[in-house]
Formats: sequence, C-alpha cells, structure tokens
Amino acid sequence: MNIQINDISVTRKSLVVTLDAAEVETEHKAVVSQFVRMAQMPGFRPGKAPAAMVAKRYASDIDGEFKQKVVSAAYKAAMDSKDIQISSVVNLEDDGVALNKEVKVTITVDVQPSFELPEYVGLPTEVAEVDCTEQEIDAIVDGIRAERAQFKTAERASQKGDYVKMAYVGTVDGKPIAEIAADRQVYGTVPQTWEEVEGEQEGIIPGLGKQLSGLKAGEKKEVTISFPEDFKAVPALSGKTAVYTVDVQEVRERVLPEINEEFLKANRAENLEGLRASIRDNVKMQKEGQNRQAQRRQVLDALLAKVDFPLPESLVEQETQEVVRQFVQENSRRGVSQEQMEKDRDSIIANAKVGAAARVKSQFLLSKIAEKEKIEVVERDFDTYIYRETMRTGEKPEKIVKTLTSDREVLRNVQRSIIFDKAVDFLVSKATVTTAQPKA
Repeated sequence: MNIQINDISVTRKSLVVTLDAAEVETEHKAVVSQFVRMAQMPGFRPGKAPAAMVAKRYASDIDGEFKQKVVSAAYKAAMDSKDIQISSVVNLEDDGVALNKEVKVTITVDVQPSFELPEYVGLPTEVAEVDCTEQEIDAIVDGIRAERAQFKTAERASQKGDYVKMAYVGTVDGKPIAEIAADRQVYGTVPQTWEEVEGEQEGIIPGLGKQLSGLKAGEKKEVTISFPEDFKAVPALSGKTAVYTVDVQEVRERVLPEINEEFLKANRAENLEGLRASIRDNVKMQKEGQNRQAQRRQVLDALLAKVDFPLPESLVEQETQEVVRQFVQENSRRGVSQEQMEKDRDSIIANAKVGAAARVKSQFLLSKIAEKEKIEVVERDFDTYIYRETMRTGEKPEKIVKTLTSDREVLRNVQRSIIFDKAVDFLVSKATVTTAQPKA
C-alpha cells in the first residue's frame, strides 16, 4: 500500500492511498471467506458451502462489503501515517473499487499546524484591589435593606425610588403602537403595570421611568420616548419617537426596615459589626474570584499575541458554528427576534469566526504547553468535573459517570477541556501580577 501526500495549503493535505490489484484481491477474498463462514445454504453445513456458490448468491452484499473494506483499509493506513499529524478529515473519495485493478482512495485532511511555543512564563496580568471599603459595605447594607423594603401607598407626588402603578397607551405619529408592533402589545397598550421612578435599571420602555417623577394618583401625563436606532426588541420601533399617555393609578414609597435584632437575625448576624465583617469577607472572596477570571483572560490574550500560525480551516469552521449556535440561543433567551438575527447574520458570522479562530489557536497553544509541562488529567479532576456538572445541571453523579464511561467521544472532550483549564491555571500561577490603582 502506497501513500502519497500532496499539499493543498499549509494546513490542508490530500493523502492518496493506492492499493495494488493484489491487495484489492486479498480484501475481496477476506470478505468472501467471511460470508462463507456465515452462509446458510441448502445441502451444506454452515461454513462448508463452495466459495463460488456463496459469492454468486450473495454477490450484491459481498460487493458492498468489499468496497467498504477496501476504503476502510486505505483510511486506516492514512490515519496511521507517521509523516503528518492529522487534525480532522475533510473529505474522502475513491476512483472506483473493483477487482483486477489498483484502487486509489483520496483523503483530504487538515493537519495540526507547526509552530514554536513563545515564552509563556511571566505573562503580564493586572488585578484589582480585593479589600472592601467602608463605603462599599454601606452600599451593600443599604441594598439588603432595600430587598426587604415594604412599599406603602404615598399620598403625595412620586419621587425617585418610588413605584408607580399606571396604565399607558403609545403612538408613533398618531398611529397606535399596538398596530405597529401587534405581536409585542406590552410596547403599545398596557392597562396596569408598575414602574420604578428614576430607577437604575431601565424598564421595558427605555427612558419611561425617568419621566415619572412629580405625578400623583389620578393624574395623566404625555411622555415622549425616543427608541434607539437599533432597537432589537422591536425592530419596527427602531429610531422612532413615540408619545405615551400615562395614567397614574397609585404611588408607593419604599420604606426600609430598621437595623434591629430581627433584621440582623434574618442575615445571620449577632450585631451590626458581625454583619459588616461577613459582608467584607464575602466581597473579598468575590473580588478574588473576579481577579482569577480576569487573569485567565489576560494570560490567554497575552499568549495569543505572542505567536501567529495558520489554523486548520475545518476546525475554525466547526468552532464558528458552535459560537453562532451559542449566540443564537443566548439572544433568543433575551428576546431578540429571529428576524433581527437573520438581518444581522453576516456580522454575527464574521464576529463568530474571529472568536472561533482565537479559541482554536489557544487550544493548540495550551495543548503544546500541557505536553511540555507534563500536565495530565488525574482522578481528582474527574471528581471535580462531576461535582460541577451535578451542581450546574441538577443531574445525579451516577448519570454523569455513566455518560463518561459509555461515550468515548464525550470522555475525550471532557479530558481535553480539563487539560486546557489546567494549562491556563498553570499560566496564571507563573504570571507576573500588578495591582491596579483604584480610580479617583
């Protein structure tokens, strides 16, 4: 069997595997022998029927199996080739499998890129200060009180922080929004809803809450809303100026609870000092976690910037499809319409391809670093993975273990993911660290 390697590009090759007529005949005889052993023919004991008779009776089945066996033999020889490191198979075709002739099987593959690892020890990272200020603690205590606040009817005009119960009807150039966006009635006509006055978080209608101050129950007001040029929630309203007639039904003010024994007990603290100490510890832990995530991003960005090499097209394409799939799922959950995503299709794919290329490149780099540093998957890593998946999905550990032991492809992917994570952790452990100065 002869294997000829032809260059298509730096990362794509065609392997032409040639089986001579004798090798093809050997494969055919092996298939016929297999059918002879299994054939049930009148007048003959199993496995004793003449090969010629079996070959004639099962000609069609033998021919199909024979062609598959020849192609499989060529494929195995190509995959076992020590001359190249195959990353993925792109295409496979033959020039016609038949007896008494040589057969050529052409396998198009993408190969792993060749590159030298850059210096990866001492990559620069910057972290934020993790100590919690008294002002931060004050804000969190206020936030806890706000979560437990009661809302009581206010016999006065609305002000910042209040909640207004109201009805509204919207129009654009006199045309009801309920007709413009018939499938999104919440933007057109609502008989009753609540909106925070000048709240930090925007409501469904951008800017509405900022115009509700100074209103009493029973009053009406017309407010003007300018929708963003790219309003993905309702594309028909993009760039439009709408007028909403607001009918205030009730005003409620936020009444914060006192910091007393009941409040402290609900927050598992004996006193205010204990509550503040607990908050300080939790904030520090959160900041440390955020710093770790930031460092992981930073070392990868720094590593990617240090070296460049061509990437296998098929892997970038596969990763691009995965990035697009994740993007579509996330935006669907956020309420972005299919129509809008189709409109942005070209830019979505272009951006996904950039991100996919970075992922593929980082995976090659991390694999090589892991190999050089002898980073391996140990049993404890699987225990950690199973625990995290249990917490993330709610599945029982036994089910996750069963999937790993029964699906080799899933197992390989999990092993690769663990290796990549451990390699990034290694880079972070060897990185240089500077602490960013707080902004004035």
